[in-house]
Parts: sequence; C-alpha cells; structure tokens
Amino acid sequence: MNHCRFGKNAEQLTARYLITRGYYIWKSNWRWGKKELDLIAVHKGELVIVEVKSMEGNRVNQPWDVVDGKKQRHIVLAADAFIRLYHVRMPVRFDVIAVYYHSGGVEIEHIENAFYPQAE
Repeated sequence: MNHCRFGKNAEQLTARYLITRGYYIWKSNWRWGKKELDLIAVHKGELVIVEVKSMEGNRVNQPWDVVDGKKQRHIVLAADAFIRLYHVRMPVRFDVIAVYYHSGGVEIEHIENAFYPQAE
C-alpha cells in the first residue's frame, strides 16, 4: 500500500473508530485554501478537529512529534475559518489520532486535546 493509500485508509478507519464511540462525523478532508482538516466531528457538545496520522512499522516517531508547531498553526487557521463559515457556537478541541500499521495488524491511538491554539 503506498503512502497516499495508507493515509486515506487511516482516515476511514479513524472515522469508523470515532463513530463507534458516539462521534458524529460532520466533514472529512475539508479544505480552506491549501490547508486541510482531516476530520471534523461533534462529540458531547464539542467540535472536535481530528488530525489523522498513519505510521508504518515500529513507533519511531510519536504522533505528537509529527504534528509540530507549524502543522498545528495550519490546523488552527483552517479550524477558525470553518468555525466562522459555519457559525459554530460550541467549544472546540484538537485531537490527534495515530493509526499504526505493523505486521500484527492495525493499532489506533487517540490523543484527546493533543494541542491547544496559541495566541499570536
């Protein structure tokens, strides 16, 4: 499976994972300019912006290392545009979900409140 297919598959697995836990998937792969939000969900009255990371093999990089400051700023800017466009009036949280592919199958790690928007 190539990198692009791993990513799309990881997003589909993540959406199913979230749905089974009571999340409503509002949008997937929502674009604002060159920025993209992987999944936008609603759960228990919160808007949840989910960044999905697919990783092959051993856990060399941790998901919070891959979603660095620059990536976080892009996610926050896109989320802000989404919130304004859709007039969202609920608390927002930013999660990262890592989908690990290894010889034994697939493992999902969900990090709630993985980061917080920084004031600039």
